[in-house]
Amino acid sequence: TIMIKKLLLAVVVLLAIPLVAALFVKQDYKVETQIIIKQPVTLVFDYIRFLTNQDNFSVWAALDPNMQKTDQGVDGTVGFVSGWHSENADVGTGEQEIKAIVEGARIDYELRFYQPYAAVSPAYMQTEAVNAEQTRVTWGFAGHIPYPINLMLLFIDVEAMITADLQQGLENLKLILETPAAEPAEIPAG
Repeated sequence: TIMIKKLLLAVVVLLAIPLVAALFVKQDYKVETQIIIKQPVTLVFDYIRFLTNQDNFSVWAALDPNMQKTDQGVDGTVGFVSGWHSENADVGTGEQEIKAIVEGARIDYELRFYQPYAAVSPAYMQTEAVNAEQTRVTWGFAGHIPYPINLMLLFIDVEAMITADLQQGLENLKLILETPAAEPAEIPAG
């Protein structure tokens, strides 16, 4: 019985080590990335203010082209909510709400994730004129990973993964906004 008690104690200690370690691992993170787009700030802001336009440049929207989407309210205004549902665990189920708009400068969002896990995360997109024909766009996101799940931050660089996705989204946005619109086809005379 002494051997069993020692074995049980060893198992308890082995299980407790990660839980104690998780007490010292951060739970909150913030990421921010930016890009310069060769377009006036008004044009850029007028595009990103609409949540539904994120379907055109967001990496996450492209993960499941068949996701179910719902909208509530008037897009581009405070209170608009864009929801999504996907069977793809990388996309899950959630919604995004426009919480504040500083005209021509910043849009604040609240992301509410329901599946595969529940979380509420603030995010924002900000525009700043570099000059009359260039705009700096900044995309930021903050998150919270509760104890003891925060232990995974020791093994997975969540900040780098999210930063890469936001940066790719901004690269996609740049491509969309800097690509000239197709010229109308000329009608042959005759």
